Formats: sequence, structure tokens, C-alpha cells
Amino acid sequence: MFSAEINYEVNFLKFGELGLSKSLLRAVKQSGYEEATPIQAQTIPMVLKGQDVIGQAQTGTGKTAAFGLPIIEHIDLDNPAIQAIVISPTRELAIQTQEELYRLGHDKHVKVQVVYGGADIRRQINSLKKHPQILVGTPGRLRDHISRGTVNLEHIQTLVLDEADEMLNMGFLDDIEAIIKETPEKRQTLLFSATMPPEIKRIGVQFMRDPQMVKIKAKELTTDLVDQYYVRAKDYEKFDIMTRLIDVQDPDLTIVFGRTKRRVDELSRGLVARGYNAAGIHGDLTQDRRSKIMKKFKNGDLDILVATDVAARGLDISGVTHVYNYDIPSDPDSYVHRIGRTGRAGHHGVSLTFVTPNEMDYLHEIEKLTRVRMLPLKPPTEEEAFRGQVASAVNDIDDLIKDEATDKYRQSAEKLLATHDAVDLVAALLNDLTTDDASKVPVKITPERPLPRRHRHHQSRGHNSRNNHHYRGHRNSGERRHYGKRRSNGHKFSMRRKKD
Repeated sequence: MFSAEINYEVNFLKFGELGLSKSLLRAVKQSGYEEATPIQAQTIPMVLKGQDVIGQAQTGTGKTAAFGLPIIEHIDLDNPAIQAIVISPTRELAIQTQEELYRLGHDKHVKVQVVYGGADIRRQINSLKKHPQILVGTPGRLRDHISRGTVNLEHIQTLVLDEADEMLNMGFLDDIEAIIKETPEKRQTLLFSATMPPEIKRIGVQFMRDPQMVKIKAKELTTDLVDQYYVRAKDYEKFDIMTRLIDVQDPDLTIVFGRTKRRVDELSRGLVARGYNAAGIHGDLTQDRRSKIMKKFKNGDLDILVATDVAARGLDISGVTHVYNYDIPSDPDSYVHRIGRTGRAGHHGVSLTFVTPNEMDYLHEIEKLTRVRMLPLKPPTEEEAFRGQVASAVNDIDDLIKDEATDKYRQSAEKLLATHDAVDLVAALLNDLTTDDASKVPVKITPERPLPRRHRHHQSRGHNSRNNHHYRGHRNSGERRHYGKRRSNGHKFSMRRKKD
């Protein structure tokens, strides 16, 4: 079916070696890119030559730049027509793709527009009158604009199907085919998908010309920069264990994945009730609400994002240090997508998956796909969680002391020291920055229906609760274990909010 299949090797090239113009290379450098990822190194030269490409790649491998850079290179600035279209499964991915294409094409003055459901279509129509040369959109809203006559695809030169398997899972196949039929037959088609089910292959056969196949090897599905652990626990135990792990590990920026929208709502409410700076996103939220939450998370004003797989699909957030899989995904590919949110750009990350006793076979399936054995993690005790909070508070105080803006408080500080013992003052500050055991705040998490058992035989891992590693991120006297770099843009002031 495909004329060539290229398996990625970890072979990083400089962008200057890929045939891009100097003006675009400047934009690449300004965006912080240094070396091309494997999919970029393989895909960019092919797209520049006008070839059709099928890329089998996970989220976080640099796909947007892989197709975006050569598309921007070929844009005719004197032509006001839409010359390239990118179809994305979700609003969040569409918005992020538009933002990245805008950044990459800014110096060249390429116009990029995004359209998606849940937003004012009249405003989108007015923006489309400015004649964007690249259009990014979700399938349903794109069809809506086509039927209204506000989007004309007759001059499309390049069509991109991003996260094609996810669009298939969400029932967009008919929409995709209808949109493709509105584009010229003589066009370039690029398809990116984490998996290759038969329906995706059929799109390749039916709508693509002699496509080149670029594929990631299974051993590269997860990165060595992500430490992968699991905790074996019953469903009702998971929330208390997770909050204690947060206290011990003290993550900078965290994504918690839940299986359902109800789960996301309950987890985010429960975390807030226990004093954590958290919020949840899923498909039932308004676009305005989702955008505000995502902006806060990107800016570091929100420590924990709770999300469903669909809501988080394609999110590209720098600085995520930890991913907690509160519910193990039923599909191993979803696991790869989830933990791809951390361990990026050379930074270290941690993923932790909660597994109920009857879900161990799902864990084995994930390990078979990724070829990585997850290590067992023993839940922290109440005492360890408290020590973790105190260590985090001490670190925050160290940061605050370095802030020169505290000079104006010296006179008040001297008065306090004259009337109070210094140890009492510090103890009061630590008390304000920490809380009692989080599990003492009651939180109800509705049990989810267990995943069906897999009827497969696996070799015993030899793991049980007594063999769990004591990986708790201990902070002994003066020693503090970090998992990922702390944010430097402002004080973290602990994962918890101050007491009321």
C-alpha cells in the first residue's frame, strides 16, 4: 500500500540540514527549537518535496512543526486563498496547533486561523474574511463553515489529518471524508496517527498518492527521561494515597487523568477541598471555562490539571513534571499519550499509575507495548506525607528570603522578634504553610465500574504488596529529592493553598 516505510532511529539533526529557508530557520530558533526530532527529520524533507506522508507518531514527538514548517515554507503570501488545512479532533489541539503555526509563520507574515465548535461562529466568520492562508479546525465546525459558504477549499495545496485515530474514535470519519472531497484531487495529504487501524489505512489508500510511511519503533514510544511507576490499590484507597504522594513528591506541574467526566469533576473538587491548587477539564465544560483553566495551567498559576483523555489529547504544556494515572487506561496507546505530557525537551518526568488488583493484566499490556517494566511504588505513610509538606514549606521559605522585596518588612519583623521567640515565629509560619493529614478532610469519589478482566496468560512479575519499592521521595535531614525542575517564574509557595 505504501511506497516506503521508515522506522525512526534516535537520530537528531539540525534544522539547517532539512532544506528550510533562512527566514524560517530564524523562526525555528526563536521558538526554542534546536535539534529536529526523528519525525521532523524524516518528514520535513518529504513534505518539502511535495510527497504524501503517513506518520505514525505519539503526542509530544513534534508533529506540528513536522508538517507546519514545510507548509509555511510553501505558502504564497500574494495568494489570499486558504492554501493549507489542518483537521484536529479537539478544540484544545486545534487551538494549540494554530498558536504554534502562528509563531512559526510570524516572521513570514503567514495568516493562520482556527475554527472549532462551542465558540461564536459569527466571530469566526468575521475572522475568515481576513483571508487566512492556513486554516485549522475541528471536523464538525469545518463542515458547518463549508455548508455556509464561509470556507472555500478549492485552492487547498496541503491537507493535514492530525490525530487521525482519535478522530476515528470520536466518530468523525464521515465528516473527514466529506471535508476531503471538498479539496482538489491534486493536493498533498499528510496523515498523522498514533495507531493504524484498518479505517485509517483505508483513508491512506483512498485519498493519498503514493504515501511515504514514517513510523516510530515501539522501543521509542516512551522516553528514558520518564520514570514509570505503579501503585497497586483498591479503588476507594486511591485518592488518599494520591494526595499523600503529592505531599511527598512535591511536583511542580501535574496532570491527573481520570477515566470519565464524573471522575474528573470529583477528583478536582476533592483536591480543592483538601487545599490543592487544582481544576479539571472535560468535554462538558464551556470553551471559555476550558480556555481559562488551560491558560492558568500553562502560566503556572494552577498546579494540578485533572483531565479526561479526550480533553487532554494533543495538549503541549512545557514543564509538566508528574503524570498521575488515577484510572489505568483500557487502551495501552492511551497510556503512551498520557505520559507523553512529561519528560519533554530533555527534562525529567515521573508517571505513576494506580492499578486495582483485577487490572494487573492491563498493566502487562502497557508494558508489552512500551517494552518498559513499571516499578512498584509503596504508598507513603501519614508521617512521610507530613514530612514532605514541611520540606516543601522550608524550600518555599528559602525562596522567599532571597526576595529582596522583603526589606520593607524588616521594622515589623524586628518588633515581632522583640515580643516573640524566633523559633515560635518560624513554627507559626510553617504551620500556616502546611496542613494536617489530608485524608482527614472527607472526600467522596464514586467507584467506577471495573474494567473487564483480560483473559490472557502472563508470566508472573513476582510483585506483591510486600515487594513494593520504598520509592517515596524521602527528605532526610537537609536532603530533598526533586523530580523535575522547580518553576523559577515566581514562588511556588507549596502545592497547597494557605489555610483560611
